[in-house]
Amino acid sequence: MSQGLARSLSARQLRMMAIGGTIGAGIFMGSADTINLAGPGIVFVYLLAGLLLYVVMGALAEMGSAYPDLDVKGMIHRAFGGKVSFVTGWLYYFNWVLVLAAEVVAAGTFLHVWFPQTPIWLLSTLCALFILILNLASVKLFGEIEFWLSIIKVVTILLFVGLGAYLLFANQEVGLSNFTKHGGFFPTGLGGLATAVTVVIFSFGGAELLGLTLRETKDAHKVLPKVLRGVVVRVSLFYILPILVIVGLVPWNQIGSQGSPFVNVLQNIGLSSAADVMNFVMLVAVISAANSGVYATSRMLFSLAGDGEAPKAFQRLSKSQVPVLGILVSAIFLFGGAAVAYFAPKSVFSILMGIPAITVLIMWIMICAAQLKLRLTDKGYHKPGRFLLKGFPYISGATLLAFTVILAIILFTPDNLAKSLLALGVVVVLFITSYMVKGKQT
Repeated sequence: MSQGLARSLSARQLRMMAIGGTIGAGIFMGSADTINLAGPGIVFVYLLAGLLLYVVMGALAEMGSAYPDLDVKGMIHRAFGGKVSFVTGWLYYFNWVLVLAAEVVAAGTFLHVWFPQTPIWLLSTLCALFILILNLASVKLFGEIEFWLSIIKVVTILLFVGLGAYLLFANQEVGLSNFTKHGGFFPTGLGGLATAVTVVIFSFGGAELLGLTLRETKDAHKVLPKVLRGVVVRVSLFYILPILVIVGLVPWNQIGSQGSPFVNVLQNIGLSSAADVMNFVMLVAVISAANSGVYATSRMLFSLAGDGEAPKAFQRLSKSQVPVLGILVSAIFLFGGAAVAYFAPKSVFSILMGIPAITVLIMWIMICAAQLKLRLTDKGYHKPGRFLLKGFPYISGATLLAFTVILAIILFTPDNLAKSLLALGVVVVLFITSYMVKGKQT
């Protein structure tokens, strides 16, 4: 058994994982929902989310520079102790368990379009087997596969923007009129923008996964700050530019009734196979998300075990230096969760999927809070040559406040009552359980 996780992830892989991790169903399908909430003005909401994400990533890069041997859960543990890190770690684990189960079912659904005679459960199972084998192989292979999956998504976005922009400016009848017609640029007012913020924030969820890769990244304290500088800008543009193309070509109040806005635009430029193209891209997106989910859950179990907050067996590594037991346990949820997600009523599944949305925001809050406390109180934090986020403590404090307000809006929105109660119930159970676990509490 190896002594530690292999530092095999390169800057190239890390950069694409950060970008690709936020490009998924949220942009390819979910963009229709956000546009319906705020109209063309939704681009400003995506810009705001990008700025908030910059601070989260900056806080991660800063703490990674100060503590190169810790992952994101270890940083929260160092800042707030074992009870808080126990709750945060296990909550984030449950978040990814639900996400990867949902994504593997979605993968089977997309494959079913091409193989209608094959049951969805069988196609989902085959996808799960592929993901399991990939994660068991080595972290280097995982990083390389994620790199190329991300490349496919990024290239799709770039081609879409290029073709859509050409169509937009070539169509003299439409021109830029759709940006101001149908109620103007902000047709739903501040209320629509505020509601859309809570949806858009979660489209960027997944970027924080980099906090779990730190112990498997070569020279993480040097690499992460470099990755940060370009990633957030690119991620924001990959959302803002496609949205501008979409609302320019199709009236914002007609988008929701025409399926994926990407398919609609591709059909407008005469691409008859638009549905097949986007079905393939969506398949890539959900496979990538499920793949990342197994990685995230197994590494979180590894980290929890290291602090005595999960059984020590989860620190057992294979010859490839991957946490084999954590991956196998995650695979059980991958297969079993997929079956439950497929057969459970949609209303129940919808409530369960409310947990990931809230959990990602809680994780972002904890990252910002940990950076604030450690930078202010840890004397060993400041050393020459280390990356430091500018504008401290004002930018970090303002971002923390913004996330707290957004979380409050979500929790106290009447339509989210069932999801909020379930998520808060899980937090309470985990907090009570933390008193029964004799981990590293300080």
